[in-house]
Amino acid sequence: MINKDTQLCISLAGRPGNFGTRFHNYLYQKLGLNYIYKAFTTNDIEHAVKGVRALGIRGCAVSMPFKESCIPFLDEISVSAQAIESVNTIVNDNGYLKAYNTDYIAIVKLIEQYQLKPSASVIVHGSGGMAKAVVAAFKNAGFKHLKVYARNRMTGEYLANLYGYSYVANLDNDSADVLVNATPIGMTDGVAAQSLAFPESLINQAKTVFDVVALPAQTPLIQYAERQSKQVISGAEVIVLQAVEQFALYTLQRPSEALIAKAAEFARSATS
Repeated sequence: MINKDTQLCISLAGRPGNFGTRFHNYLYQKLGLNYIYKAFTTNDIEHAVKGVRALGIRGCAVSMPFKESCIPFLDEISVSAQAIESVNTIVNDNGYLKAYNTDYIAIVKLIEQYQLKPSASVIVHGSGGMAKAVVAAFKNAGFKHLKVYARNRMTGEYLANLYGYSYVANLDNDSADVLVNATPIGMTDGVAAQSLAFPESLINQAKTVFDVVALPAQTPLIQYAERQSKQVISGAEVIVLQAVEQFALYTLQRPSEALIAKAAEFARSATS
C-alpha cells in the first residue's frame, strides 16, 4: 500500500519506456520495499532535477538526452561519472544529490563476461553520454586500438582525444574486431528505427557486435549480426545490469540473481 512513507524513484528520458518502471516496481513488490517507481519526460531539466531535491525523490535514472545537461544542477559527481562527464543515476540523500554512471559499470561487466580481448580493434559509433561510458569502459579495460566515429565532428574528436584515441569522419574502407553502437539508431519509434548503425560490409568482417540500444532487444544491427554468425552483445543486457546497480544505490539492497532474472523477464514482457 502506498502511504506517506513511500519513497519515490523516477526516470527522466526524452522517450520514456516501461522497462525501468516494471523492473524496479517488480523488485520492490517481491522484496516488500515501500518504494514506487515512475517514468517521466521533461522539457526543463533544470527544474526537473531541482524537483527531485525539493520533493525528496529518492532516486532518479537519467537517459538521453539529459545525461550531460543535468550535471550543473547536482551537488556531487562520483569519480567515474565525473571522468566521463556523463550521469545516468542520481541519488538523493536528504536533499544532497550525488550522481553516478551505472552504464559504465554495466559495460565493464559485459566486456569481462564476453571475454573481449584488449588486443582487439574497436570502433564506437556515437559521441554522447552513452558513448562516453562505452569508450571509458574500453579504455580502462586496457583496449589500445579504438576509433570513435560520429556525425558531429566536434564532439567525436573531443571524445576520442579525451581518452587518447582517434576520430574517423567516415567508415569507408575501415575495419574492426568489435563494433559498438552508442547512438539511438535502431531504437523503437526513433527516426532511424529500421536502420543499421554500421555498413553491412563492416559488420561482415567484425567478430563482435555490441548494440547499447535496449528497445528493442533485437535491433536491426543485432539481427543482421546474428545472421552473419557474429558474437552479439545487446542493449537488453546493458539495461538490466545498469538497472540492478541503480536499484542497489536507491534501496541499499541487492537482489539475488534469480530474482533479477525474473524481474528482467517481467520488464521485457511489456516494454513499449
